[in-house]
Amino acid sequence: MIALSASDIGLSYGMDVILKNISFSVNDGDRVGVIGVNGAGKTSLFRIITGKERADSGAVYIQKGHTVGILEQNPDLSALPGEMTCLEYMYTAFESLLLLEEKIARTERELAEAKDEDEINRLSVRLAEENRVFCAEGGLEFRGRCRSMLLRLGFEEELVEQKIRTLSGGQYTRLSLAKLLATEPDILMLDEPTNHLDIDALTWLEDFVASYKKTVLIISHDRYFLDRTTNKTLHLQGGEARLYNGGYSACKEQREAEAASLEKRYKEQQKVIERIKANIEFQRRCNREHNFVTIRSKEKQLERMEKIELAPKDPKSIRLQFSSLEDSANDVLEAKDVSFSYGAKPLIKNLSFLIKRYERVLFLGKNGCGKSTLMKLMNSLLVPAEGKIVLGYNIKIGYYDQENRGLSENKTVFGEMRDEYPEKTDLELRSTLALFLFDADDCEKSVSSLSGGERARLTLAKLILKKVNLLIMDEPTNHLDISSAEALENALLAFDGTIIAVSHDRYFINKLATRIIELDPMRERGMLDYRLEEYDDAFAEYLRLREIRRLDMAALEKEQKDNSSSKQSYEQKKREAAEKRALEKKIERAKKRIEELEAETEALDEELFGEAASNYVRAAEIDKRKSEIEIELLELYELVM
Repeated sequence: MIALSASDIGLSYGMDVILKNISFSVNDGDRVGVIGVNGAGKTSLFRIITGKERADSGAVYIQKGHTVGILEQNPDLSALPGEMTCLEYMYTAFESLLLLEEKIARTERELAEAKDEDEINRLSVRLAEENRVFCAEGGLEFRGRCRSMLLRLGFEEELVEQKIRTLSGGQYTRLSLAKLLATEPDILMLDEPTNHLDIDALTWLEDFVASYKKTVLIISHDRYFLDRTTNKTLHLQGGEARLYNGGYSACKEQREAEAASLEKRYKEQQKVIERIKANIEFQRRCNREHNFVTIRSKEKQLERMEKIELAPKDPKSIRLQFSSLEDSANDVLEAKDVSFSYGAKPLIKNLSFLIKRYERVLFLGKNGCGKSTLMKLMNSLLVPAEGKIVLGYNIKIGYYDQENRGLSENKTVFGEMRDEYPEKTDLELRSTLALFLFDADDCEKSVSSLSGGERARLTLAKLILKKVNLLIMDEPTNHLDISSAEALENALLAFDGTIIAVSHDRYFINKLATRIIELDPMRERGMLDYRLEEYDDAFAEYLRLREIRRLDMAALEKEQKDNSSSKQSYEQKKREAAEKRALEKKIERAKKRIEELEAETEALDEELFGEAASNYVRAAEIDKRKSEIEIELLELYELVM
């Protein structure tokens, strides 16, 4: 059944046509990836579907009764209640259950105060029904589910109870995502959901979306994520849209095959057209009457022919080739017991590693573990609190900052390049900017007016002219569309130097990594090291080795626990044996004492009925002693029985 459809959607901003005659339909259970270059209209399409923007033409149909939930790429943070905790905000996704909880509490209070038997019976029946409905709607599990959702998306335990107003921008976005996923809408729409997620949270989100039983639409530049989660792909280009079966890679293969087939048929048709035109020209030269009949016939043949048009070319993508310095030391960079803190909170502790020439090292780890800080330490933008970072001989660094902080807001695009490279000619600088899709008008734009993707391209344009032999890059594919990210990957593969990078883009990791270092302050040297140069699928191999290491650690912990249990069991048995021996000795002493007391009793009886029979004082002493013996014998008999 169709969950959502769009019919002839059109949208323009002034003279710029964003969408034209967009039509497609999505069935219940479809998971659709929405792809296209930056500016292709993906987010605008989402806004039209949700009613946040009005199309110039066309209509959107959503199946009656279907709920729609959307995660926007830049959510309105001001709308979040700052004084609520993260967990309290999550609970608001279940407003009906919260109201039902209040209703149940009110009924319980009324029942406690009721005196009349009929009233008590009536309230008891009502309370039972309210509890039944509460349980049937998931009332017993929604609080645990909300907490679990936050933890899965990278919120630490202490952050779950933290006030919303204290969160960072990335945490705000993750909180919005967590609440949206908890509501499980019939049509789930996600605009760049992988931003601000670490590898563990990404993996969990992939599994969640891949198993989602309802309809999903996802805008993403994360090709790995799209391949794992989607079964259809809506490709936007030149204002038009085409729906393909399969994820990103399948869509790419189909488009390439279609383009190749179309080009082949186009060339074949052009040959036919050229032959017909040549024939017409020959007939004209003959200049005979019957030739004119042939000419008209051939011209009609051309007019009737359905002309094959080549597919519109993909928009230009950036062209990259990094300049490298060949002469450098084999030991490129070494961290020696590096520690760093922000205030009293330690972020990096006793971190040690050595990076060799030509290695491509990707640093991974949980959000907040210090990856970006480490990149700044390597680039001498921060100074370690302890330890040191040592560069090898003749190492020249090119640094890419994910926030693009190296740009001056008050300059033009061209001015930014001119001030960075005063020795270059205007032609050289403009040619370089053109490679990054900045035309003559774009060069005069103010840096402050640039989009995230344009800022990323300008930072790369500045970096590409540097002659370096070590590239340090912090999330370089952020803000880049898929074609630009692929151009960057190919340029980095061709770079004749060493690469150190932070990225959560698994496609990027797969293509580049020869080594992965996972930051973990709980480990020796502050990290886990995975060497992957022999593997084509680097990220999959990293996950495999990571799981092996996890299982090994679990087995070691179990062994230690078993050893500890064995030791405790041995000590327990040792104590029990000692207690048993002590008891046996005590019983032996008791038996001996019983014999002594029984013998004494017999002697006292003989004396009582003999010499002491007429001695009332002695007889009284014997009776008293016999009473004492009886009490002691009773205690001894209890011990030996």
